[in-house]
Amino acid sequence: MADAATAPVQKGPSIVVQIAMLAGLTVAALGMGWGAGAYLKSQQAAAPKPAPAAAADPVAAGSGLRLVTQDLPPITTNMAAPTETWVRMDLSLLLEAPLSTELASAVHQDLLAFMRSVRMHQVEGPSGFRHLKADLRERASMRSGGKVRDVLIRTLVYE
Repeated sequence: MADAATAPVQKGPSIVVQIAMLAGLTVAALGMGWGAGAYLKSQQAAAPKPAPAAAADPVAAGSGLRLVTQDLPPITTNMAAPTETWVRMDLSLLLEAPLSTELASAVHQDLLAFMRSVRMHQVEGPSGFRHLKADLRERASMRSGGKVRDVLIRTLVYE
């Protein structure tokens, strides 16, 4: 028992040594980060220049087609959830040739039925808007037999 009470207490490294090690490791990490960044920056290829706007649709640009727009009647309906939220949309279809009145009406009714099934959380934010536009384009293209190239959303209002 006497040996345990009189035995010298082991001390860890001094505080000065600990601070010096921390500073040394920090400087080493900064140097390695800077070196890795410089290496990656030197390997980075120059960003390609954006393509001209005329070549945005390669099928239309390659064949010289003139696309026309056809306005649809406004869509005003309530959403699936929350049911007290209303949506109003003004849409136009981008086509090679105008659709017949019956086919345009069928596309309009299909898009109206689709908007009644949409929930508010599905169209929140920029990615929700892009998904909504892609869904509208897909439904219009299917309903028209592939005649609709794109759906242009002119107005989109939630109330």
